[in-house]
Amino acid sequence: MPLPLSRRALLGAASLMPLSAVHAQFRVEVAGVGLTQLPFSIAPFKGGDQIPQDLAAIVRADLERSGQFRYAAPVAGAVLDETSRPDLAPWRERPADVLLAGSVSRLADGRYDVRFRVWDVVRLQDLGGMSLPVSASDLRLAAHRMADYIYEKLTGEKGVFSTRIAYVTKNAGRYTLLVADADGENAQAALGSPEPIISPAWSPTGAHLAYVSFESRKPVIYSHEIATGRRRLLANFKGSNSAPAWSPDGKSLLATLTLDGRSQLYSIDLSTGSHTRLTQSGSIDTEPVWDTAGKNIYFVSDRGGAPQIYRMGARGGQADRVSFSGSYNTSPAISPDGRWLAYIGRVGGGFKLQLMELSSGQVTQLTDTTDDESPSFSPNGRMIMYATRLQGREALMTTTLDGRIKTRLSGGQGDIREPDWGPFLA
Repeated sequence: MPLPLSRRALLGAASLMPLSAVHAQFRVEVAGVGLTQLPFSIAPFKGGDQIPQDLAAIVRADLERSGQFRYAAPVAGAVLDETSRPDLAPWRERPADVLLAGSVSRLADGRYDVRFRVWDVVRLQDLGGMSLPVSASDLRLAAHRMADYIYEKLTGEKGVFSTRIAYVTKNAGRYTLLVADADGENAQAALGSPEPIISPAWSPTGAHLAYVSFESRKPVIYSHEIATGRRRLLANFKGSNSAPAWSPDGKSLLATLTLDGRSQLYSIDLSTGSHTRLTQSGSIDTEPVWDTAGKNIYFVSDRGGAPQIYRMGARGGQADRVSFSGSYNTSPAISPDGRWLAYIGRVGGGFKLQLMELSSGQVTQLTDTTDDESPSFSPNGRMIMYATRLQGREALMTTTLDGRIKTRLSGGQGDIREPDWGPFLA
């Protein structure tokens, strides 16, 4: 059954500023070798040379970025589509364990019908496929959906290639909040301002972004509805309003407020606007995040003399220190399964991405860069996105949890910071 796709439904057609494609696109560079990777191949799509996107290249980049797949060149001269019943022996010799074949045709209404089928070359099994009717602007989305399909069929877990990311750029004194595909392409401007925009945070449904704006000459928290561009003021209390984080049910927001002059954690009820203080320390408490179950809150505090990560119940109360490796640790992010804590630690004068297994407390340094910030897990928990500086330029990166496969999303103009990976979309 055809699956209609529309990026307009995902991203919307209106905003505070027109949602126009950002011309400076990212370049995907994959580095590293995983221990075990499944070899796959893609036959040239029938009709693929008649469309403005290289579907096979997009699928290939998605799967390679996951760290679980490696590409095998197609059999020379192979002519296949989704209706073929191919002789799989030559593909097995590539070697390839998985084969993707398909076609693209123009529909009467001007859209394209992207069809594909996936084959298990080793077991000689048809793994199914689908039809994706899309507009020309959604051809990349169709390719991401194909990669998601293959990933799920072969790993049993949902792929994240059709999800979205948000981040902030600063260029020539102007700040822009951007929403892009998970590979960094198709960046769309959601908001622009001459004043700083920081801390974008996706709502659990992916329908809204909370962020901090300085347009009132002080930090104020807004939410931005992606589909319409409508804004809602969430926190404009006395003093500073910063570090928003949605609850898993989307009904409340954690924030750092300075109502009494000190940075403390509060929970804001989004239906009533009422706020409840969660910490009562004489120190700076900030950067709160919920765990997936909504039972605990992780946050940063200098109550021990330097910034470290702590955990407390969702309603506040006793806080226990979580990070002990190193003297300066910030920016906590919890994996969707609750197993891992990603954060930024100061090591030898630089700031590096760290990963802690919460059950054991074991810490692994994932990067060798020195200016990392803002880690964010993919919605399936298999990758981490973060910002860093490479060769004097700001860049977005993704890494697998073992640190072996890193992808640089480079390009764009100016500083590129504050990334947040959005949820699965319904």
